[in-house]
Amino acid sequence: MNKACLVGRMTKDPELRQVGDKSVVSFTVAINRTFANKSGEYEADFINVVSWRNADNIKQYTMQGSLVSVEGRIQSRIYEAKDGTKKYIIEVIADSVQFLESKNSKKEEKVEVKKEEPKEKIDPFADFGNNVEISEDDLPF
Repeated sequence: MNKACLVGRMTKDPELRQVGDKSVVSFTVAINRTFANKSGEYEADFINVVSWRNADNIKQYTMQGSLVSVEGRIQSRIYEAKDGTKKYIIEVIADSVQFLESKNSKKEEKVEVKKEEPKEKIDPFADFGNNVEISEDDLPF
């Protein structure tokens, strides 16, 4: 079984291109590791993703820093570079890309919400234990 499930942030704006009459989008997702290295720092893995599905929507509604969920399969390929060397690439071919936050959430300013004070302060424990005597022997410590 070849199944990949990723949740992370885009490292740059997605790149949209046309291949024949189809749109394809590619981007890189940074995924934080759940453990620290010897120095006590957390590292990240950078996974290349290609999506042939909904490429235009991915380009329109995401940008660098967007939190996305990607489901797909891992694919490896080899090509020969201009200098004659062989290049190996491993990437995720996305079947589904979910947007986990809106594109505008990074641009929106936080609005300060002013809390109203209650008109009268109510003490829910005001009558608690008024008629109860507690001795030193009743205390658990």
